[in-house]
Amino acid sequence: MSEKLVVIVTNGPDKQEMATIPFVMATAAQSMDVEVTIILQSDGVLLAKKGVVDNIHAAGFMPLKQLLDTFLELKGKFLVCTPCVKSRGINENELVQGSQLIAAGTVISETLDAKAVMSY
Repeated sequence: MSEKLVVIVTNGPDKQEMATIPFVMATAAQSMDVEVTIILQSDGVLLAKKGVVDNIHAAGFMPLKQLLDTFLELKGKFLVCTPCVKSRGINENELVQGSQLIAAGTVISETLDAKAVMSY
C-alpha cells in the first residue's frame, strides 16, 4: 500500500450517522488499497466498547458492527485514546478485540505519516 489515510472519530453512539460515516470512508479507502488508521477520541472511544456498535444502524448505511468487522478484517489500525477511555471509566478488557490504546504521541506520528486526515 502506497497511500495512508487517518480517520479521527470523536462522535459516539448518540450520533449514529456521524459515528458510521467514518467507517464507511475507511472501508471504502481500504477497498482502494489505501492503508487506513482509525483513531477514536473523545466520545468516539465509546465505539470501541464491546457491544456498543451492535445497535448502531444509521438510516441509509450498513450497520456499524458490519463496517467495524470489515475494517478490522482488512487489517485496519484501530487506535483508541487512553486518557479518553480512562475518563469514561472504561477498562481495557471492555474494548473490542483489535483495539490498541494510545496517547498523543501516536496520534501525531500517525497523522504526520498520512497523506490525508479526515475528522468526524
